[in-house]
Order: sequence, then C-alpha cells, then structure tokens
Amino acid sequence: MRRTHIRKIAVSLTIAIIAAVLMVSINEAGYKKSLQALDTLTKTQSTRSKLNLLMQQILDAETGLRGYLLTGEERYLQPYNSANVGIGASMDELRRTFLMDPKELATFTPLARQVERKTSEMELSLRLYRQGNHEAWRFVMFTDVGIENMEAIRTHVTTLRSNIDQNAKANLADIEETLSLSRIGIATVTALGILGFFMYLRQANALQHSHQREQEIQLEERNRLEEVVNERTATLAELATHLQQVREDERAHLARELHDELGSLLTAAKLDVARLKSKIDLSAPEVSERVVHLVETLNSGIALKRRIIEDLRPSSLSNLGLTTSLEILTREFGERSNIDVECSLESVDLSESTQLTVYRIVQESLTNIGKYAKASHVMVSVHNYPTYVAVQIQDDGQGFELASMRPNSHGLTGMKHRVEAVGGRLTVASQPTKGTTISAVIPLAASNA
Repeated sequence: MRRTHIRKIAVSLTIAIIAAVLMVSINEAGYKKSLQALDTLTKTQSTRSKLNLLMQQILDAETGLRGYLLTGEERYLQPYNSANVGIGASMDELRRTFLMDPKELATFTPLARQVERKTSEMELSLRLYRQGNHEAWRFVMFTDVGIENMEAIRTHVTTLRSNIDQNAKANLADIEETLSLSRIGIATVTALGILGFFMYLRQANALQHSHQREQEIQLEERNRLEEVVNERTATLAELATHLQQVREDERAHLARELHDELGSLLTAAKLDVARLKSKIDLSAPEVSERVVHLVETLNSGIALKRRIIEDLRPSSLSNLGLTTSLEILTREFGERSNIDVECSLESVDLSESTQLTVYRIVQESLTNIGKYAKASHVMVSVHNYPTYVAVQIQDDGQGFELASMRPNSHGLTGMKHRVEAVGGRLTVASQPTKGTTISAVIPLAASNA
C-alpha cells in the first residue's frame, strides 16, 4: 500500500517537475525573443533619431550659410561649420547602420548622394562669396537646384523613416506574439503544474494518513510493551524489596541466634573459667599464662560475637536510636581504618525500616571508602528538613569516573534500590582525585507511612 502511494507521489512530482521545466523554458525563450525584438526596436528608434538629427544638421548648415551670405558676419559660420562636421559624422553612422541591410542600403545610397550634392552646393556658394563673385553665389543660392536637393533629401529621409516605422511595427508585433505565446504556454504549464501539485497533495495526504496509522499502531505496540516492561519492573522491584526484607529478617534471626545461643555458651565458658581459677593453683607460670590466654580468648570471642551481631542487625538502632547508632558506627570505622571521620547528625523521626535504610547506606558507603577510596577524611551528615531527610557521605579519596562505573557495582545499586523503596532518591557525584559524595533524599511522608 505504501509503495503504491510512493509511486503515485513520484508520478505527481515528475509531472510537476516537467511542468516547471517547460515553464522555465517557455519563459526563457520568450524572454530571449522579446529581448531581441526590443534590441531591434531600440536600434530602429536610434536610426530614426539619427535621420532626424541629419535633417536638423542640414537645415542648421543651410541657415547658418544664408545668414553669413546675407550679413557677412563671421558668427554665422560657426553653426554652419559645426553642422558640416555633424553631417559627416551622422552620414558615417547611418552608413554603418544600413550596411547590414541591403534593402535599406539601396534607399540610403541616393540619400547620401543628395546630401553630398547639398553640402557641395553650400561649399560652392561659400567659396564664390569669398572670391567676391556675388552674382555667381546668388545664382547658386536662389535657383531651384538647392530646393530640389532639399526636397530629394526629405523624400529619401521620409522613405527611410517609413521603412523604419514598418520595422518597428513588425518588431512590436513580434513582441506581442511572443507575449501571447508565453501567456498561453505559461497558463498551460501552470495548469499542468497545478494538476501535478493537486495529485501530489492528494497522494501526500493519503501517505500521511497511512503513516499516521502506522504511528498509531507503533504507539499502541510501544505502550503495550511499556506496560509489560513497567509490570516486569514493578515485579522485579517488589521481588528485590522482598529479598532484601528476607535478607534483613534472616540477619535479624541469625543475630538473635548468635546472641542467645553463642552468647550463652561463651558466658558459661567464662563462668567455668572463673570457677577453675578459684580451684587451681595459679602460682605456676605456665598454668597462669594458660588461664590468662583462655580468658583473653573468651573475651575476644565475645567481642567478635558482638561485632558480628551488630553487623547483622545493629541492636543499638532499636535500643539507642539512629543518631547514636551512626555515631558508634562512624567511631568504630575510624578506629579500624585509621581515617578521620567527622559527623554532623541531627535527630530525625523515621520509621524503623527507614532508619535501617539510612544506617545501611552509611554502613555500605563507609565499607566502600575503606576498601577503595584511599581517603584521609570522611564527612557523614544527616539533616532533618520539614519535608525530607538528607543523608550525605563525602570523602576526599581518589574518586572515579561515573561513566566508567561497572554495571555489576551491586553495592551502589543496592543502596539506590533501598532508597527508592522508601520513596527517596540517591545520587553519586565523583571525579578522579576529587573524592566522592553520596547523597540520599528521603521524604518524611513516605518514611512514616
């Protein structure tokens, strides 16, 4: 279905492209033809202007000469001389113009002869006047020869003007024809373009509907998959929370067993040793050393039992509260690891499970610092705010790149899950050589629920 739409759109676009190319071609051809006709028309008007200028120059020359002959004043010769020079230049330009057109050249040749006769006539009159032959120049000036020359010149100029006007009309007709053809061609091509564009819009609309339907199907499938993923994620989160709770319950059970059973055995053994000390002779050095070693061993066993029980399930948490438990935890960590630990602990009102979460976060963080951080100073803070509790463990150790953190970093993952299980958020900030900061924000409403 989609391939069919694409093929139809391709056909529509092809029609539109062809129409556009035809429009450009017709427009370009019409432009070139009109430009050529306009150029010819411009040359025609220029030739007409040159003919008018030639007639004006001949009349100026004749007028200046007559004024000089009648008055004898030299100032009349200036327009005559200027007109003579202009007549020569105009004749040269007209000759170059008509040289490419044999028909016009045939009309221009008699005009050139008449203009030459007229200029010769005026030169002759001027020469006779300067020679003092007044009868001769009057005869030349006032006979019909000059009039006939001027009439012949006017006739030839009129003929050339008529030919020029006909050429101008022909050029205008060519321009009108070109414009008409361009209008018809552009209108036709525009209609084809509109048709192609309509077909394109129609097929594009159909393709859009098809694409929209596919997107809806994909969205439905994505939503279904997201629901499945969310269900699986919720199930796994519940399972992880359950396993964590089971783990804590097992730890508590094991701690009680160690406290009750092992504690009873160690206490009974210590009491037996005390009775033996009263019954045996301790004056012998070897016996005394053995008894002392036995007492120290029992004391070490009791201390080990207490430390294991505290690691499994801190009794101080339920007996003394979170703040005191954290003080004990940080003090013992500092003594074992020889690391300076600073505390800033505020009293917080949290549920038993949330207190255990905070305790485990601090405990796991201190364990990681002791193993990997190579730190010399650690800051542990718990602050109580109106709506949440903020927990932060900061060290000045070697730090690490967060991007290079291994996927199997279960310690951080476990802490994150613990915090999220009580509705909080855990963040880790670290840079090489700049230490690590672990921050947890736990809402009070969620922790007391």
